[in-house]
Amino acid sequence: MTQVTTDLNRRFTVAPMMDWTDRHCRYFHRILSKQAVLYTEMVTTGALIHAEADRFLRYNPEEQPVALQLGGSNPAELAQCTRLAQEYGYNEVNLNVGCPSDRVQNNMIGACLMAHPQQVADCLRQMQAGVDIPVTVKHRLGIDDMDSYEELVQFVETVRESGCEVFIIHARKAILQGLSPKENRDIPPLKYEWVYRIKQAYPELEVHINGGIKTLAECHTHLQHVDGVMLGREAYQNPYLLAEVDREFYGCEEAPISRKAAALAMLPYIEQELEKGTPINHIVRHMLGLFHAQRGGKQFRRYISENAHKPGAGSEVLLAALERVPD
Repeated sequence: MTQVTTDLNRRFTVAPMMDWTDRHCRYFHRILSKQAVLYTEMVTTGALIHAEADRFLRYNPEEQPVALQLGGSNPAELAQCTRLAQEYGYNEVNLNVGCPSDRVQNNMIGACLMAHPQQVADCLRQMQAGVDIPVTVKHRLGIDDMDSYEELVQFVETVRESGCEVFIIHARKAILQGLSPKENRDIPPLKYEWVYRIKQAYPELEVHINGGIKTLAECHTHLQHVDGVMLGREAYQNPYLLAEVDREFYGCEEAPISRKAAALAMLPYIEQELEKGTPINHIVRHMLGLFHAQRGGKQFRRYISENAHKPGAGSEVLLAALERVPD
């Protein structure tokens, strides 16, 4: 069994995002920040149990600390997959109780589980049995008409009885009928104060806040009320924000890596993956926002977008894109 660290500092985390936070993305993010905790895309229990588990669980050791997010609602299956995660060396397993898509609802995965807090508690209880790594939960404020603060308290109260001590709360409710997953990330109003109140009501819990956070200054404001912040879209679309995280939140005194140095640091990894047959566009698509709001940033993105998918494309695509960015 791979040795893992169970004492995680989740002061700053990058959210699990479907189709985005794959192993290539996480390798790039780790170049920018050595301390931020990174999360996988959600992986369903069915994918691990009935398909090739290694395809979903393999990662690069350089990514650590890295957490696996699971989707499922069967306690025994979730427990089996949590044990697999520990064997693979993940530092944490997180249960998804926040995804609002129709596809996962039909399989009793994600936000729909907020209507079944005892089921969530049963899942988390069995997931924690037999492993040493932390098991955490990520959830919404509520769903549909089950959206009062009192119902949120009832959910947290029930789930914490499982022994789960880390609650990552997306500060919006999910509307399961009538809104797409994308709309569910924007339309329901943010209620950060509800997350603050949960931390005040349960000071013994580790409470983290997620949803609509765009700057490190906002992160500092939230950290006056909760234990950690989780960034999603902003960390992906403007990844260089991560370069300041170690200094801002972990006391690192080293100067952050430059944008160009971060890009060049990806070249050995790209060459290694090309030799394995990985198309370069699978990797560099995660780097498109590296020069966000910088001179030459649009030209950098355009060159990669127009050339990385071509047959035979290699690391020269990234080098040529960098030439479009002034020093």
